[in-house]
Amino acid sequence: MHTSQVRSSRGLGVPGPSPAHAQPGAPPRESGGLRSQAPPRRTFKEGRRAQAQRAQAPRHTSPVPGSQSRARPAGRLATAPLRTHMEGSASPPDKPRARPAAAVLCRGPVEPLVFLANFALVLQGPLTTQYLWHRFSADLGYNGTRQRGGCSNRSADPTMQEVETLTSHWTLYMNVGGFLVGLFSSTLLGAWSDGVGRRPLLVLASLGLLLQALVSVFVVQLQLHVGYFVLGRILCALLGDFGGLLAASFASVADVSSSRSRTFRMALLEASIGVAGMLASLLGGHWLRAQGYANPFWLALALLIAMTLYAAFCFGETLKEPKSTRLFTFRHHRSIVQLYVAPAPEKSRKHLALYSLAIFVVITVHFGAQDILTLYELSTPLCWDSKLIGYGSAAQHLPYLTSLLVLKLLQHCLADAWVAEIGLAFNILGMVVFAFATITPLMFTGYGLLFLSLVITPVIRAKLSKLVRETEQGALFSAVACVNNLAMLTASGIFNSLYPATLNFMKGFPFLLGAGLLLIPAVLIGMLEKAVPHPEFQQFPQSP
Repeated sequence: MHTSQVRSSRGLGVPGPSPAHAQPGAPPRESGGLRSQAPPRRTFKEGRRAQAQRAQAPRHTSPVPGSQSRARPAGRLATAPLRTHMEGSASPPDKPRARPAAAVLCRGPVEPLVFLANFALVLQGPLTTQYLWHRFSADLGYNGTRQRGGCSNRSADPTMQEVETLTSHWTLYMNVGGFLVGLFSSTLLGAWSDGVGRRPLLVLASLGLLLQALVSVFVVQLQLHVGYFVLGRILCALLGDFGGLLAASFASVADVSSSRSRTFRMALLEASIGVAGMLASLLGGHWLRAQGYANPFWLALALLIAMTLYAAFCFGETLKEPKSTRLFTFRHHRSIVQLYVAPAPEKSRKHLALYSLAIFVVITVHFGAQDILTLYELSTPLCWDSKLIGYGSAAQHLPYLTSLLVLKLLQHCLADAWVAEIGLAFNILGMVVFAFATITPLMFTGYGLLFLSLVITPVIRAKLSKLVRETEQGALFSAVACVNNLAMLTASGIFNSLYPATLNFMKGFPFLLGAGLLLIPAVLIGMLEKAVPHPEFQQFPQSP
């Protein structure tokens, strides 16, 4: 029934009387209710007899609300509950209504999206660094790293140091450009997904990654200026970037997981990141040696097209009631700020701030070491070729899988926080080994010590997710994405600037710095675990 009809019927006295007071002898009303005749008075015995007859008679519902049957009064009386129910379900016109979910081909999980995105990114990452290296080497007339016999004698070659410096600086420019744009877009889009749903953000972020890969293909194919890499990075960040994709993905996991299973579900999501990175690293090194730079970038472009189609047509929306929400409004940024400054009984601002600081330091060290590892392996004394770099990058992503397996085992006997402490200890050991590695076996020993290093971030993400309400998951993970982008910028600024400055006295000094910085989250996590005021801050749906 339309809302105006509901209001007019109430004013005119329709629907009919309730079963407890209706009289069987009353003449039927007309459909409009404008003419009605009062029922005749009856004795008490007649009323009791009529009630007994109505209780034994079968109940019929009129097919059209508001219509009455002249032959059977019971049919007319049975329409009253139906009409009352319909009137109660009608909502006023000014009440916001949920947006109907878009039709999808299937309700797929979010893990394939993250897998395809990271596969494409890891396939492009080392290739972009090596492309910049060889591009600057060709411009400056340097080819020392290809002559392995004389590589160790070129430690003080000024041309090689200039190539390393240019490569490191352009990597910094790409990261800074992506951060400055992503600082605004990722926070805006993440909080927006709390209202409109997770799928729109996943589609936008997929399109951004697709544009970045398309620009990279043009640069490699047409030998364009390397500054176009920065342009592609900015376009990607404008649409959410990989950080926005991760924010929507982790928020979707929080939407459907219970507080007890959330740590493992987030570790599973990060494991899909690691498996994709490992496979892409193994493929990228061999493919580069066989066919050059162009074809791997074309494969990344094809995968990102498939990922965009999956996000648009196959991902199953996890938000319960998505609704139309304005995008360009400061309310989204204000909701993120309120997470940390507005008091609420179900959360601790101190815990939110300190856990955010812990994950900031962990991601800073992780991405900072990742930025310089390829340069560290290309140059003297290691002088790795593209095949060994592919093996090293695969070993770097293997801890995503090993951390998931060890986490599942250790959760039976240890709390999540202490599992993270063990992971930090092995991460520190691996950084120290990298700092003093001068031969290939020692480098792979360092990679082996990192087998539990990536259990830290899913533990912190799960703890952060339990500190906020169910309707704040998108805002929270967009704030974590902002912290992630800030950590990447800090990592690029520190490690990419420190590495060229320490080439003359100790190339591995940035790894020692990273090992020292990891002591900060180790102290914070242990302190917060001892000072947890409540084991659970809020209740979530107990879904598996």
